[in-house]
Amino acid sequence: MQTCDARTLPPKAQEDLRRKAVAAVRGGKSKSEAARLFGVARQTIHTWINAYQARGAAGLRARRRGRKPGGKALAAKQAAVVRRRIRDRHPDQLKLPFFLWTRDAVRVLIAGEFGIDVSVWTVGRYLRDGGFTPQKPARRALQQNPRAVRRWLKVDYPAIQMQAKAEKGEIYWEDEMGLRRDHTAGRSYAPRGRTPTIRINGNRFGCNMISAISNRGRLYFSVFRGSFTAKVFLAFLRRLIRQVDRKIFLILDGHPVHRARAVTAWLKRHADRMRVFRMPAYSPELNPDEYLNQDVKSNADGGRRARDAKEMMSNVRGYLYSTQRQPELVSRYFHAEPVRYAADL
Repeated sequence: MQTCDARTLPPKAQEDLRRKAVAAVRGGKSKSEAARLFGVARQTIHTWINAYQARGAAGLRARRRGRKPGGKALAAKQAAVVRRRIRDRHPDQLKLPFFLWTRDAVRVLIAGEFGIDVSVWTVGRYLRDGGFTPQKPARRALQQNPRAVRRWLKVDYPAIQMQAKAEKGEIYWEDEMGLRRDHTAGRSYAPRGRTPTIRINGNRFGCNMISAISNRGRLYFSVFRGSFTAKVFLAFLRRLIRQVDRKIFLILDGHPVHRARAVTAWLKRHADRMRVFRMPAYSPELNPDEYLNQDVKSNADGGRRARDAKEMMSNVRGYLYSTQRQPELVSRYFHAEPVRYAADL
């Protein structure tokens, strides 16, 4: 006999079915036999027996359908509080045992704040009605200082802008990154259920890149092999002041090379041509040059398979030269929300 979903029966029919099934088991039939006899799953019989043993005949009675007694929907003010918590705080900041705002996490939040027990499906509806959607979170370092970030956006960077304007200079954002042979970007089509594979060269190789961009669409770069050292960085800075005819206001991160004694001494000697400013620590999302890095990884290196380091460097340089000739593309790196403050549009 096929099993059925007893929940689809009318309440009185459900109660009658429970009583007969329990009576059959108490009369000597096994749970499996009772399940076959009444056309339900064995686990259902097991649940009914437990309910009878716990509460007697009352445990088998038909229950009122719909929302449980005492349950209620969130009031408008309560829903507003929940939305504000999700928007302004992480679960761990509210001492909740969750890493992300999932439906389960919001369900626990509602229960803790208002003593209201709702299902995850109800939580999903609350979130959807409030304009919340599931999204891949952006990463932020735990060491980042939010106060320093706010000061950078509200005080420090506007001051740099004013100074650059007063001295008729130009602001550039600098960064460096490494490229590796086994890096893979993008997706590949394959039959459903069969994960695509790629064949890579067992010999690992790579190259490094330094770049500086301005919101006016200018791009300068250097592609090299070996470690990023003060000597390499100084060679890039020397070339940069030769290529840019205005005073350069260079924004960079706290990499140790940027603070090297030789670099500091060189900057003092060339203070009339270049000034450097450091962004808040652990805040790469504030640097528009990071978007150039992502572009290069995805399109210059990630989509092609270089056979050796020389070919990889040629691919990267070719892509950067092409980007350099299209200032409108460089300017678009400043359109992303985290770096829009630097667009100066």
